[in-house]
Amino acid sequence: MLRLSPINQRRWTRFKAHKRGWISLWLFLALFIISLGAELVANDKPWVIHTDNQWYFPAIVQYTETDFGGEFPLEPNYKGPYFQDLMDKKQAWALWPPIPYRYDSINYDLAVPAPAPPSAENWLGTDDQARDVLARVIYGFRISILFALILTFFSTIIGVAVGALQGYFGGWVDLLGQRFLEIWSGLPVLFLLIILSSFVQPNFWWLLGIMLLFSWTALVDVVRAEFLRGRNLEYVRAARALGMKDGAIMLHHILPNAMISTMTFLPFLLTAAIGTLTSLDFLGFGLPAGSPSLGELIAQGKNNLQAPWLGISAFVTLALMLSLLVFIGEAARDAFDPRK
Repeated sequence: MLRLSPINQRRWTRFKAHKRGWISLWLFLALFIISLGAELVANDKPWVIHTDNQWYFPAIVQYTETDFGGEFPLEPNYKGPYFQDLMDKKQAWALWPPIPYRYDSINYDLAVPAPAPPSAENWLGTDDQARDVLARVIYGFRISILFALILTFFSTIIGVAVGALQGYFGGWVDLLGQRFLEIWSGLPVLFLLIILSSFVQPNFWWLLGIMLLFSWTALVDVVRAEFLRGRNLEYVRAARALGMKDGAIMLHHILPNAMISTMTFLPFLLTAAIGTLTSLDFLGFGLPAGSPSLGELIAQGKNNLQAPWLGISAFVTLALMLSLLVFIGEAARDAFDPRK
């Protein structure tokens, strides 16, 4: 069983005492877990099919028509009339997800032209390509959060490493590092991303790498200040006098204190990453066309003012996501505040 130190126990107690942040954490985790299982919540393939005394699981295993007695060795259209007739002849039954559409599934049976308003079949309506909006929101929520988490993780590693080196060694290392950061931080990041996106076909990992070039600078100043202060403390000077190597001093004696201020910044780095990705998708320079994107959904809402459910769905999703992260960040800030 994991046992926390007394100071971390007090921090955890303060975090739980922040009711808004504590509730936001659990609500965010619930939504994130649901989005991780998006294929089980929103899918155009059934969970289970039972026929000929055999069980099939199309949502997680790929089958062909021949597996069900069909003619072609291709994956069947489970909602198509041919497959339905095949199942009726065998008196088979299927259990479907609550949302029988993927992010790229097209509803060909709409009663009105797309974009169709919310209905019992499409709870949040469809977009202008007859794709289910709720399914795209769930998949888009997952991509946004995973993108932000990966970007924040690597940005934290680079930013902490650079800030630690500048603050601990000082001198020319700090001077040259600060001049470089002044130039690098002054670059118009969004315009550079747009320019670079016009040269290559962007994808998830390409966007992640390009944004990583600029996002790591957010933590450098905070970590640098902690190392500048910590390198002259008595216990650090004593460790240096005893012959401990610089790397060990930085890792074991100064970094734990620097991570306190770093931890309070992480939720805000997540919101910034989500906002940048959404902006690029809205402008058409983000994820490839057809990807489940909240920014692309906002762009559809702008282009289809007669379908307000598109813009409202994207706005509510982004507002809820970013608000939960900000509330979690406020609770983390109060929990790690050394004055408390």
